[in-house]
Amino acid sequence: MKDRILKRFHDELAALERELKVDLPREIQRARELGDLRENAEYKSAKERQEIVNARIAMLKKRVGEISLMNMDRIPKGKAGFGSTVHLREKTGVIVVYQLVMPEEANAEKGMISTSSPIGRAILNKEEGDEIKVVTPNGARAFALVKLITIHDSITILDSED
Repeated sequence: MKDRILKRFHDELAALERELKVDLPREIQRARELGDLRENAEYKSAKERQEIVNARIAMLKKRVGEISLMNMDRIPKGKAGFGSTVHLREKTGVIVVYQLVMPEEANAEKGMISTSSPIGRAILNKEEGDEIKVVTPNGARAFALVKLITIHDSITILDSED
């Protein structure tokens, strides 16, 4: 999971750096050729995009550094943590399945919730059988953690398939 995120960030960084070093200079040069830069919308737009790209590159490099330093040994083995897949039973009896991911990967529709979201934070460090109560923007929710697969369990399963 960590490698997948890093690859995605490296791919985005490569695309942004190409845009910054190749595409935007061309656009800026083309805009300069149009004349007066004070009233040149193309020039202003390219310069604004350049600032946005620079900011995104800086943020991505910071996150790559943070993720690269992530120590997998510090993620709990018998409790919910980053990378865990949890099966939760709602009061209605419905089972929902979530995977705890980094904010960049979060996609609630696909069952991928951030460890920094209200539900994600409530699940952290819980074990099978634990009750989870959380206040979300849509109101209070209660779950029972009925099945837990930690990131360590997932790695073990993947290793045994090789």
